Amino acid sequence: MHNQTLFNAGTDKPGAQMRGSSATPWLVINRPNPQARLRLFCFPYAGGGAATYHAWPGELPTEVEVCAVQLPGRASRSRESPYDRLKQLVEALAPAVLPYLDRPYAFFGHSMGALIAFELTRRLRREADTSPAHLFVSGRRAPQLPRTNPPIHDLPEAEFVQALRRLNGTPDEVLAHPELMELMLPLLRADFAAVGTYEYTPEPALACPITAYGGLQDHEVSRAQLEAWRTQTTGGFTLRMLPGDHFYLQTGRALLLRSLFRELHELLLTTT
Repeated sequence: MHNQTLFNAGTDKPGAQMRGSSATPWLVINRPNPQARLRLFCFPYAGGGAATYHAWPGELPTEVEVCAVQLPGRASRSRESPYDRLKQLVEALAPAVLPYLDRPYAFFGHSMGALIAFELTRRLRREADTSPAHLFVSGRRAPQLPRTNPPIHDLPEAEFVQALRRLNGTPDEVLAHPELMELMLPLLRADFAAVGTYEYTPEPALACPITAYGGLQDHEVSRAQLEAWRTQTTGGFTLRMLPGDHFYLQTGRALLLRSLFRELHELLLTTT
C-alpha cells in the first residue's frame, strides 16, 4: 500500500516541505558543504522524516555536513511503500549511503533511528570494511535487551492511536485529524512493525565509540537500558541524560545540540 501523506512527522506541521537535495532520495542535505571534514548522518524516529534535522546544520560545527536520512513513505518519498522490516530497510539503505562515506562520518539516530544506525553500522563493517568515527544513539534501549512492552503495530486503530498519544511524538492536531491519521497510519504501522519485529543477532562489539542520549522523564526507555549500550563497543562509551520525555530531542533540542556540538568538536580534533 502506498502512503500519500502530506505530513512529515519531523516538522510538527502538516504539509511542510523539505528543501535540500542529494544524488539519492535517501538523503536530504539541507546545507551542502563540500569542504566538510565530517559527515553526520541522522536517522529518524518512527513516523519521522528528514525534516526533524532541518535546523541542525546551523547549530553544529561548520566543518560538519548534516545528511538527514529520508526513508520511503514520507515527504518527497510519500508515494513509496514504507519498509515494515528493519533488515530489509538496512539492506536498501546501505548502498545508498556508501558513496557518501568518502570522508570521516558519524551516525545519530533517535528511537527507531538508533536501531537503524546500529544495524547499518554493523552491515557496513561486514560488507564494506568501514565504520563511523562515532555512533550516537538516542531514546532507544540497547539492542540486545529483551522487549519490555508488547509490539503496538497490529493493535486496533483506537488502541494504536492511544499508544501514539502516550509516546507524545505525534502532534495532537494530527491525532485529532481523521483525514491526516488515515494517511499516516500505514506509515506509522510499518515503522512500528519494523521495530516490533526486530530480532537481535549477536556480533562482535563495535570499535567506534558510542554515546547514548536519553530523556530524564522518558517512561519508555530507562537509564539502565541506555547504559546497556556500553557492551556494544570496545571504543569508549558515554551516557548523557537530558531533561524531557521520549521526545526530548524536540522539547530540549537546544541542550542536545549544544552537547552534540561539543562531542563533534572533539571528534574533529582527532579526525584527519
